[in-house]
Amino acid sequence: MTGATWGLVASVFVASIVEFVEALTIVLAMGVTRGWRSAVAGVLAALAALVAFTFAAGYALRTWMPESLLQLVVGTLLLIFGLQWLRKAILRSSKLKALHDEEEEFASQTAAARQAAANSRFGIDTFAFVVSFKGVFLEGVEIVFIVITFGLSADNMTAAIGGAVVAGLLVLIVGLILHKPLAMVPENTLKYGVGLLLASFGAYWAVEGLGVFTDGGESLHWPGGDWAILALLAAWVIVGQVMVRTLPGIKNKRKEVVAR
Repeated sequence: MTGATWGLVASVFVASIVEFVEALTIVLAMGVTRGWRSAVAGVLAALAALVAFTFAAGYALRTWMPESLLQLVVGTLLLIFGLQWLRKAILRSSKLKALHDEEEEFASQTAAARQAAANSRFGIDTFAFVVSFKGVFLEGVEIVFIVITFGLSADNMTAAIGGAVVAGLLVLIVGLILHKPLAMVPENTLKYGVGLLLASFGAYWAVEGLGVFTDGGESLHWPGGDWAILALLAAWVIVGQVMVRTLPGIKNKRKEVVAR
């Protein structure tokens, strides 16, 4: 596999771990408080919906768009998505936003589950089913988005799907062994790294897709080919570190101005 393919697999794998960890916390809370049968039923329903969504969205994008337009669209979306992850990670790294705590989230979900009224249909607790379905589906949609954009842009859906599947199995196995939220996973660090990778690949493919506006409509090519991704990654790392170091000072200066 090429370096770009390894980068693709790593990006999808790490991003999927973050999303699977968050989904696992929700399912664990429902299973412990409302019953595992209902929680698992919600998970299975969500997975079925995600599979259908993945095939439908992937087929539509691949069939209806030429290569250059596809790169522009998914590259732009990937860039926006990556910058959102990067923004949150930078704010947390600079102490301007609280770190995400899976144990706190687990406590919040279990408290809500205990307070919810009992209501069941066909032997399934509706609250546990709906919350589990919603948690897995919403977190899964982000994974599907990353898999589709990476897989189609790099023309390697197999590698993208493989990275997500391995991440899901790893989180599931560890969760079954520990029977508790995976609070030890450094989510902010992972999100920071994934944000850098998504922004780098997104910018790379979006610029290539600008070729759709040329006379031939063919994709543009970066100097150095795939090596340009490393240059973009280095640039985003520098931007991220500058923001982490400067944002607290900017906030303090604003507070001083307001105090005056």
